Amino acid sequence: MQQPLRSTTSTIDIYIKLAQYPILADQIRERMRQELFQRGVVSEEEFEKEVEEMAVESQRREGIHDPYRSEPAAVWHKRKARIRAFHTDFYFGYNLHDNLFEEIVAEVLEEQPDTTEAPDLAFNPELAPWSLLFRQGIMYEELPPAERQQVSHHLEEIKVVLIKGMISDQLPFIGVAKKVFTIQDLQEIYERRIGGGKIGGKAAGMYLAWKILERCRDEHDADLSQKVTIPDSYFVGTDVLYEFHRLNNLEQFMNQKYRLLEEIRADYDRICAAHLRGKFPPEVLEGLDQMLAEFGNTPLIVRSSSLLEDNFGYAFAGKYQSHFCPNQGTPAENRECVLNAIRRIYASALHPDALLYRRRHNLLDYDERMAILIQPVIGHRHGRYFFPTVAGVGYSKNPFRWNAKIRREDGFLRLVWGVGTRAVDRVSDDYPRMIALSHPTLRPETSARAISQYSQHYVDLIDLEANEWTTLPVRDVLAQDYPYLRYIASERREDYVQRVLSTASLDDTSNLILTFDTLVQDNKFINMMRHALARLERVYQTPVDIEFTVEITPDYPQPDYCLNLLQCRPLTERIAGETVSIPEGIPEADVVFRTYELIPDGRVEGIRYLIFVDPLTYRQIRETTTRLELGRAIGRLNKRLENERFVLIGPGRWGSANLDLGVRVTYADIFNTQALIEMSVAGIDGIPELSYGTHFFQDLIEGGIYSLPLHLESPDSHFNWDFFEKSQNVLDGLSPQDATLHEHLKVIDVEKEAPGKRLLILMDGRNDKAVAYLEEGKWPPPAPPESPSILQGNTLAPDEVA
Repeated sequence: MQQPLRSTTSTIDIYIKLAQYPILADQIRERMRQELFQRGVVSEEEFEKEVEEMAVESQRREGIHDPYRSEPAAVWHKRKARIRAFHTDFYFGYNLHDNLFEEIVAEVLEEQPDTTEAPDLAFNPELAPWSLLFRQGIMYEELPPAERQQVSHHLEEIKVVLIKGMISDQLPFIGVAKKVFTIQDLQEIYERRIGGGKIGGKAAGMYLAWKILERCRDEHDADLSQKVTIPDSYFVGTDVLYEFHRLNNLEQFMNQKYRLLEEIRADYDRICAAHLRGKFPPEVLEGLDQMLAEFGNTPLIVRSSSLLEDNFGYAFAGKYQSHFCPNQGTPAENRECVLNAIRRIYASALHPDALLYRRRHNLLDYDERMAILIQPVIGHRHGRYFFPTVAGVGYSKNPFRWNAKIRREDGFLRLVWGVGTRAVDRVSDDYPRMIALSHPTLRPETSARAISQYSQHYVDLIDLEANEWTTLPVRDVLAQDYPYLRYIASERREDYVQRVLSTASLDDTSNLILTFDTLVQDNKFINMMRHALARLERVYQTPVDIEFTVEITPDYPQPDYCLNLLQCRPLTERIAGETVSIPEGIPEADVVFRTYELIPDGRVEGIRYLIFVDPLTYRQIRETTTRLELGRAIGRLNKRLENERFVLIGPGRWGSANLDLGVRVTYADIFNTQALIEMSVAGIDGIPELSYGTHFFQDLIEGGIYSLPLHLESPDSHFNWDFFEKSQNVLDGLSPQDATLHEHLKVIDVEKEAPGKRLLILMDGRNDKAVAYLEEGKWPPPAPPESPSILQGNTLAPDEVA
C-alpha cells in the first residue's frame, strides 16, 4: 500500500545512498538509466548528448580550451563516466519515485552471491533503502537462535532505524519498541502506509500496547496473547500533510500558532472552509481507493494521529478530531466521506484548544505533523444498526474512589453500550457504568432509582440504512432479541434491580437498565482488564489509560472475551506532594465550603477571586443565548485574571454539551483557574458521575487544575450561602461588557470581603475530605512547585519486555 506522493529522493540522497555500494554503484546506475529510458523520461540519445555537452563545459571550467585535443582519451572517458553518473542521479531523483530506486537496489543485491552466513552488515542501515533493511532483518530473524545471537546487535540497529523512520523518534518509545516489535510487525506497518512519513503517536501507542500484551513475560504473567487484538489499520503518513498544504496553498496558516488566542478563534472557521476545499495527490487517492475496496461496506473511523499525540509527556487527549464514516454509499460517496474526515482532522491541528494546549506546554515551536489512522469500526450488525457490544476507557490507576474499600492501584473502567464516544466525552444527561476493578460490583449508587438515573440512556451507533452516525435512546434499540442483552442489562423492579437470567422470560423491555452487571461479575472479564492495565503500567513505568471495545463470545459455562485495543497513552498524574491534613478548630464563620468523596491530595493557597455561577438562578435561565454567553464571559474573565489566583464554582457538569447540566466551557476558557468546583445534588440517591475519565478531566489534570465535587444536599457537605449572597459582585469592574450577566455570574474579591485574608483549599485524599476557608497571611503567597502536575515517570521499562 506504500504509495509515495512524488519523487522524494533528491540527487544528493541518491548519491549518498549509492556511496554505500562502491562496487555495485555502476550496475545500479545502469538499471536506473534503463528505467529512465523505458519510461520515456529521456531518450538514450538525448541523455548521452547532454552528458557530452556537460563534459565539454566541465573541461572549460577546468581551463581546457581545446577539449578534443588537450585531454587524453582515457581521461575524457573517465570524465564522461563521472558526469554520466551524476546526471543519472539527477534525472532519477527529479522524475522517479524513491521506492523505485529501492527496488532497483534490492534487485541488484538479490543477484549477488548469497552472504547470509556473514555476521557483519555490508552497508550503513541509516542510509540504506528500507527494502534492504526489511530483507536483511527478516533474514536475521529466521536464523537459528545461536546464529541469531551473533547478529542481534545488527538486528537491533535495523529495527531502530525503521522505528525512527516510520513510527517515532522518541527515545523512551524506541527503547521498548525495538524489543517488542519484530521485523514482520514493522513491515506490516510499512505496507499499510499511504504516503510517506511517520504513522503518528496514536497509532504508535496502539501498536506498542498490543505487542506488549501479546507477549507473556513469564509463567507468573497472565497470557493475554489470544485475548487482545487491534483493528486492521491503515495510516496516511505525516508527509501527506505537507503535500496537502502545498497543493492547496495552505502554508499561509502555518504561523497561526503564534497569533493571539482571539485571532486564532476568529480565523478557525475560515481555516476549516479552506481545508474542506482541499485536493489530494493522485497517489494518495489511489491508496485510499485500494483501502476502501479491501474494507468493502464495513463502517470506518478516521482518527487523528499526530506526532505529539499520546506522547510520553503530553497526552493531547481529545484535542484533535475523529470522524465516523458509515461507508454505505457509492464508492465515490464513501471516498468523499473519508477525504472530508481527513480534511477536518488536518484543520483541527489549528483548532484554538489544540494550539492553546501546545502553548501551555511550551510545544509551539515543535513541527506538529498530523498522520491519519483509519480503522474499521469494531462491532456487529443488529437490525439496521452497527455498533460494539461493549466499549469504554480503562485506567491503570483509580483516583475516582467512592468507597474506602476501593484500591486505586487496581484500576478503573467506564463502560458503555455502543460506540465508545459516550465514555470519553461529556455528553448530555447520560452516564457510563463506572467500575472499580478492585471491587467491580461496588457501585457509587445505592438505590434502584439512583442506579436507573445514573445509567446510560442513549447509545451512539451507525445507522446503516440512513448511512450516518447517530445517537438514539437505548429503549429504541435494545430489544428482546439482542443476543448480548443479559450481559449488559438488568430489570428494574419496584425497589430493586435484578439481573436478566433469561431473555425468554422478559415481558417488557421498557424496564431494562444498562448496568453491565453480568459482565462485571464475571472474573474472567475483570481479570483480563486488570492484568492488561497492570502490565501496560509496569512496562510504561507510569499509569496509562486505554480506549477499547470488547467482543463477547458466548460459551459454556462462561463466555469468552476479546479485548480490542484502540488507543493507549501515558496517564498524567499529579505529583505526590506533602500529606495534607485538615486542622481542627477552623472557625465556622471562615468556612466557605466543605465537601467529601472523590477528593485528590493537594492544597491551593492565596485565592483572591471566586467566580461563582449560582446553580439556582442558572436553572431559571430559559434563553440558550444567555447560557452560552455565560461560558464566553468566563473565558473573558479567565483572560482578565490570568495573573491572579482564582477558582470557579458553579453547577456541574462543567464542559458538558448539554446546557441544562452545566456551563458550557472548554479548557481554553478556564485554563488559568486554580480549581473547578462542580456543584451537584446528590441527596440519598448516591453520587452522580462528574468529570473523571473524560478528556475534559484529563485537561484539568495536565493543567494542574484541581476538580472537586460539591454535593449541596448531602448532610456531609457544607456551602456558605450567606457569604456568597452578601458579598459584593465585582464583575462589572473586571469585565464591563458582561454586566448584563450580573444576576447569574458573580465575582467575589476575597480581599475586599475579608481584609487581610484569602481563600485556602485543603484536600485530604486519604480521608476523601476537603475544606475551603478564609485564612490570614502575607500576599502573594510563596511560589508553588514548578508544576503541580507531571507524568509519574517519563520512561519505559525495556527490561519488562526483554
